[in-house]
Amino acid sequence: MKEKEPLFSVLIANYNNGRYLQEAIDSVLAQTYTHWEVIIVDDGSTDNSQEIYGHYATNPRFHIFYNEKNMGCAYTKHQCMLHAGGEFCGYLDPDDALLPNALSVIADLLAEGDDVALAFSRYYICDEFLNPIKESRPLVIPQGKTYFTNHDYRAEVFSGFRREAYFRMGGLDTSLKAGVDADLYFRLEEVGKLAISHEITYKYRIFSTSITANWTNAFYWNLILRHNTCIRRGLPVEQYSLRDFLIFISFSHWDTRPYRIGKLLTRPSTYLGYLKRKRKIKREKLP
Repeated sequence: MKEKEPLFSVLIANYNNGRYLQEAIDSVLAQTYTHWEVIIVDDGSTDNSQEIYGHYATNPRFHIFYNEKNMGCAYTKHQCMLHAGGEFCGYLDPDDALLPNALSVIADLLAEGDDVALAFSRYYICDEFLNPIKESRPLVIPQGKTYFTNHDYRAEVFSGFRREAYFRMGGLDTSLKAGVDADLYFRLEEVGKLAISHEITYKYRIFSTSITANWTNAFYWNLILRHNTCIRRGLPVEQYSLRDFLIFISFSHWDTRPYRIGKLLTRPSTYLGYLKRKRKIKREKLP
């Protein structure tokens, strides 16, 4: 390690993820980039997280803090930043894991210039046991577009950013109940450049029972922050948040019972044809 390598603060906002937290911590310990610290803010956990914290209570590279009560993801992630001392920072969800190259890849991107505020890499989408299922898509932003106006808002992990840029952009909106990462990305690209690596640096855990859980709630909060982003940037709301809302309405209601009845009444031949095709597909799937 070079003596002048910037300190990298790995930020963990934890709430009742003691079952997976050790894996996340072990992945930091395995990093090839060695000039790091871990900031953990506990958001009122009631599981075995406290026991895991105890293993690192005397380790000078680990700094553990507690919210007085459960305050939510956005508030807790912001608290992580208030305690971070690194020039470079990045969030590690307590139920995920870094690959050994993660900090090195992100640090190299951020070190490309003081005007680089945010850096993205790619990740493995994994099952509950962190076995890779598939790779995330390579993010490509065409010339003349920004991350926001490119309109490709799928998850970006692992990402890193400059501490100075975080506070210059005003920090996270702690009123958000979802869409916290997107809020971070939209605001950071307003104060600096975005750098992208196509290297895979992260294992992103997907739970089979929660893939669609709270999807409507998350989409609602994402619409709010997209609307706010349009207002900040002077962009037409109709082109972004309103369009997303109309797409959501169409997608979420096309297969409901009222929609099917209405379709049958207004366009019976079209809908009956749809039902025939649907039954045919089901028969073809039978063994």
